[in-house]
Amino acid sequence: MRKFWTDSLIATFFVFLVLLAIREVSQFNIFNVFDPLGKALGDMELTDITFSNLRVEVPPVDENITIINIGNLSRAEIAEQIRAISQFKPKVIAIDAFFNCGGCQDGTIDSVCCPLAYDTLSNMMLAGAIADAGNVVLVTKLQQSEALLAKYGNDVARYDSLQHTDDLIRGNSYEGFANLETGADHQEDLKACRRLNPSMVMEDGTTELAFSTRVAMVYDSVKTRRFLARQKHSEVINYRGNVPDPYQASAPEFSGRYTYLDWYQPFDTTSFLPTIITDRIVLFGFMGADMRDTSWDDKFVTPLNKQFAGKTRPDMYGVVVHANVISMILDEDYIEELEAWQEYAIAILVCFLNVALFTYINRKIPVWFDALSIVVQLVQFLVCTFLMIYALLWFNFKLNLTYTLAALALVGTCFELYHSVLRVGLSAIKSRGWFTIKKEGV
Repeated sequence: MRKFWTDSLIATFFVFLVLLAIREVSQFNIFNVFDPLGKALGDMELTDITFSNLRVEVPPVDENITIINIGNLSRAEIAEQIRAISQFKPKVIAIDAFFNCGGCQDGTIDSVCCPLAYDTLSNMMLAGAIADAGNVVLVTKLQQSEALLAKYGNDVARYDSLQHTDDLIRGNSYEGFANLETGADHQEDLKACRRLNPSMVMEDGTTELAFSTRVAMVYDSVKTRRFLARQKHSEVINYRGNVPDPYQASAPEFSGRYTYLDWYQPFDTTSFLPTIITDRIVLFGFMGADMRDTSWDDKFVTPLNKQFAGKTRPDMYGVVVHANVISMILDEDYIEELEAWQEYAIAILVCFLNVALFTYINRKIPVWFDALSIVVQLVQFLVCTFLMIYALLWFNFKLNLTYTLAALALVGTCFELYHSVLRVGLSAIKSRGWFTIKKEGV
């Protein structure tokens, strides 16, 4: 019996050794050209099916948030929008847009790289509108200095500086970083967004809040502090809806979640009811030149996308992503998930039990081993897939069994390799006494 469990442990270790080797080799991307299916499904998660297809209930309208499109308006026109809206006393105004000269190199501002910096009248109008509105939240951007990049590389989420809106415009406004977890290398890439960092500890030890977290904090500090008390570096976004999309990249039933105004509507205060502004969070952000624009600028692929696998088009603007995060915080409707060590522990336990079962089958009924091992693996694959999809639907729990599925995919083959090659080879080496220390003759 002792030999049985020892063999099972060694075989389990061998499975994970093979998994580690495959992961290391795959990082070189040498097989990508032969893997169109893998590339097509690379941005997909099983739980996307839950968000887009299984949550069939129509989400109620969020009465805490109204979203306003700034389109391609100038700074002076955005200032007019803010003044028109602020007269109806929103509780918070949040602007998902930068007003700075980020395109200028080495911090040197001139009329060529940043002509807007010399539009003094527009800048003063915007600064005045923000100051008069009060309770305004502006965005920042987490950045890495050259020294930090040289030390850690750009694959490490460590930051030591912030990009701000110009001092003249931002005044005493609140701020929060607008960076979202997407995995994209460039802003122009297709970006899938499922998670966010609620806060970020900078290299100097200070803590910066995310834009959506800061907005929620200004609106309801009690609920937001409870959210931050979860102390999670990364949170799964519980997407519940979108603004109307005439091209239906996301399912139509999700389109009525947020009240919105297109860029021209704030200028005509008779075109909307004051109740959609008063005491609400009003989010200003880019949603195309108008609401029928197909622009991909600041647009993301989310789990609400109707086409959750393969080539698709983005379905949600960044400002609406922030709205979903704010809704999640204020509704206290979080998605729970396993800790990393729990994911590994489940994978190791399931793999070990499979190896033990395969060892028993191989000893007792070896003629049935091939058929039974395949059936056992297939059944477990189906059960794990079912649990991953429906745990989110029924319990708001994201059950990540990726490592378990990977171990299940390899355990049968690795078991046979271990017993037919590795174990036999080790026994042969041992029987020949290659590593035995022989006593010298006296």
